[in-house]
Order: sequence, then C-alpha cells, then structure tokens
Amino acid sequence: MVNDDRPVLIDLDVPTVGVEEEFLVVDPVGGLPLPVAGEVVDLANASGADLQPELTRVQVESNTPVCRTLDEVRGHLLEARSAATAAARRAGGGLLAVGVPLAGPMGQPINDTERYGRIGRDYGMLAAEHGVCGCHVHVEVPDRETAVQVCNHLRPWLPVLLALTANSPIHQGVDTGYASWRSVLTSRWPCSGAPPYFTSAEHYDAVVGMLVDSGAVLDRGMVYWDVRPSDHLPTVEVRVSDVPATVEESVLLAALVRGLVVTAVEAVRRGERALPLCEQALRAAYWRAAHDGIEGEAVDLFANRRVPAAHLLHGLVRHVRPVLRRTGELREVNALMSEVLQGGNGAVRQRRALQRRGRLEDVVAVLSRDTAGERVPGTAA
Repeated sequence: MVNDDRPVLIDLDVPTVGVEEEFLVVDPVGGLPLPVAGEVVDLANASGADLQPELTRVQVESNTPVCRTLDEVRGHLLEARSAATAAARRAGGGLLAVGVPLAGPMGQPINDTERYGRIGRDYGMLAAEHGVCGCHVHVEVPDRETAVQVCNHLRPWLPVLLALTANSPIHQGVDTGYASWRSVLTSRWPCSGAPPYFTSAEHYDAVVGMLVDSGAVLDRGMVYWDVRPSDHLPTVEVRVSDVPATVEESVLLAALVRGLVVTAVEAVRRGERALPLCEQALRAAYWRAAHDGIEGEAVDLFANRRVPAAHLLHGLVRHVRPVLRRTGELREVNALMSEVLQGGNGAVRQRRALQRRGRLEDVVAVLSRDTAGERVPGTAA
C-alpha cells in the first residue's frame, strides 16, 4: 500500500454515504436460526433503535442515517449492532453478522407482510432459502443519468468487493469450499449479480420494465443487481457484499465504495466510457471471487488474467487514492486493508475456527465476538 501521512481536511463536496447491514438471529450456542426476528425488531426499536424486518423471520436489518465521514458511519454501525445484539439476547437468541446460516434447515419461515408473503408464494423455495445477509452501501450522485453510467464503471470492481467482504464459507454444518456461499445462493434469482451495461437511464428503465412485465420480478424493489440506481433515493446502491463480520470491515467497504463512485462520477463528467466487459469474463471473475475470497487468486478484468486477490485489492485502493486523499481517509483505509489482509476477513476466521476442533460452536463464538466488536484488532480467530 502507498503511505501518505500528510494531513488532509475533509472535502465538504464529497457525497454522503449510508450503510445497510443484515444479520441473522440464531441460537447463541449452536448457531441454528431462530424465527424471532420480529420480537428482536420490536425490542430494539422500543429502546430507540431503528431495525427493520427482512424477507425471512430469522433476519433483521439496520440502516445508518446519511453520513459524511467514516467516523459517523462507524458510530452508527456500532450503535445498531449493540442494540440488535442486546435485543436478540432478550429474545433468547444471539446476533451474527454472517452471510448464510451455519446450520439448520434449508428453508426459513417467510415474514407475514403482504409483499413478503407474495414473494414467498411466487418464488417458493427460492424465497424460503433466502435467509442470507448482505451489506448495501448507498452513495449520493448528482442525477439518475449519471447514476446509470456510474454503475457501468463499477462493474469491473464488483468481484473485488465481493472477495474483500466474503463471510459465508460454512453452510449446513460444512465448509462449502467457497468463501462466499451467499453469492452462490443469491445468483439463482432471475435478476441478480452484475447488471447489464446500460447506455442510458432510459435503457435501464426499459429493461427493468420488461422484468416487471414478464413477472420475473414483482416490482422494482426486486431488482437485485449488485449495483443499481436507487429508485427512491438520489444514490447509487452497491449490494455485492456479504455482511462483513466486523464494523471495521464495513467501514472499509463504505470508504472504498464511495471512492469508486466519486471516481466514476468524475470519469463520466470527462466523457470517459466504461470498460465494455465480456460477460463471460465478468462471470468468471465473480466465481473466482466467491470461491477464493482474499486468500487465493482473482481475475483482473482490466488485463484479462489471473492474479493474487491481494494484488487487485491493492489496485482498488490505488484506483480511488485521489478521492481518499481528498476525504482524509487514505491512511485509515490503508490501515484497515492491511488488517484484513494480515488477519483475515470473516471467511478466513470462520474456517480457522472450524478447523481447530471441527465444532460449529467455535465458529458461532468467533462470529458473535466479531459482530459485537469484541475481537482484539490485529489478532485472528
């Protein structure tokens, strides 16, 4: 990584950012999903938190307010995790920041709201098996046309972000062989993964309209592409990531995503066209990222060759370095990235815990500490 110790003031023109995190409510020892998410939401919100239910009754979601600095992001994430953890304990469970259930039945009970009920009826086991948890980062953009072009520019970096945040190697009690099994499960939806290359906002709306008209998606909210213009906010939303195991990893993700969006906005203003990727190459990069995470190799879509995953992660930081210098975040991002590469991300720590004694209880303990912020920085599980 490039070191730059010069102090830089926050650029007040840098766009705002918001982060959504999804969590599983589980048995605090064995990790089996507990369908008490509604109770957890009620308990947390009665204490002043702002949690929301998700598709299944084993998931809850938190959303930060609009933030300008990483310290704001970190503070709100810590508060939300603390409130959700306390509420889960009062409901007789535990809270895990993990991409997929570690064990238990394939299907989970669907929440009984009208919309979620319809999704459950129309999509069957695809919906019931969707008890997975991701992290979504919203970054402010000037207008919808720019948002669509920004999505084009972000497509080559989506597999890199997936590798960085991979946190779902264990499912049904076994190591799946993938660092992010969540991304494998979510790829089965009719509108998922990397979006197509769109020429304009009109082109985007036409394709989304076709998906709704065909019945492949119920509404625009089911456009599950890994990056998309928000339909109700002036933002680009990046949805590719597993929920990171720790707050610090989510903070790192937020900084990198904002850096990518700002870099892309500036490229759009200069009239630069996004890289027209071969769809099969992009699919290969996704597969490699889901399989290897940060420990193995990755596909460099700019050079069409296989490289160490760490090489692309360093390249990502270099790509957004001018933005990080303007925001004063470069030193912090360098430190957070070094921490992940040296100590491992969620997938690495889960596997290490499982390999010690072959017991899921050890994995649950590691994830519980990570979720609650109790892991000592600089140490692996």
